[in-house]
Amino acid sequence: MLAEIITVGDELLTGNTVDSNSAFIARGLTERGYWVRRITTVADDVDEIVAAVREALGRQPAVLVVAGGLGPTHDDVTMLAVSKALNRPMELREESLRLIKEFYRKLYEEGFVNDPEINEARKKMAYLPEGAEALANPVGAAPGAYIVQDGVMIFVLPGMPREMKAMFEREVLPKIGGRNFIQAKFLAEITDESKLAPLLKEALKRFNVRIHSSPKGFGRYIGIILFGESREEVDETVKFLEGHGVRLENQRL
Repeated sequence: MLAEIITVGDELLTGNTVDSNSAFIARGLTERGYWVRRITTVADDVDEIVAAVREALGRQPAVLVVAGGLGPTHDDVTMLAVSKALNRPMELREESLRLIKEFYRKLYEEGFVNDPEINEARKKMAYLPEGAEALANPVGAAPGAYIVQDGVMIFVLPGMPREMKAMFEREVLPKIGGRNFIQAKFLAEITDESKLAPLLKEALKRFNVRIHSSPKGFGRYIGIILFGESREEVDETVKFLEGHGVRLENQRL
């Protein structure tokens, strides 16, 4: 099962904000058995987002997650761009508008904003692509969206990490299903990655696993992460490597 991630934000491209969202989403998808084949970051620009979404859909992943750009400001254009990419008109969702009103009323009562009324900027967040399922935001104002297009499950989430994480765990994971992958992390006590390479290649042939190796410089250890559909496959891979003289430490950290 393949997946792709698109993160949106000028701040990500200028280096002013580190894109921690894509790492969180990728880890969650991987743990459910999805292989994330591509992570794309684009600016807060309608045309750029449209192009990225259409390119991703052309590769037909099972899941596409788009994160960022759902707020009330001028540069929050992701939902509009997704609607254009899918050729679905935007429509006002009354229930989403009601929840947004409640959110700002609560902020007003708690002293965080000085005006509880809905203005055009706030109302903008209640517009979703036609046919999309609104995803409730338990910790913020902007709703997300869930759309199935040509067999691809598309999720549009906010960019604020706290909001994105809550919605990903509450809304995305239950919908994508999948299976729990086994991940195991090790440090291989070997100083030369080129000596380890043929063993990893052979392990990939023998076992139904994926292997990521990460050298720690010219030192004592090389990091290894094993991904498998079963504990048995991971354990057999470990036995194979250790049986060929690779000493593994810090197993399953």
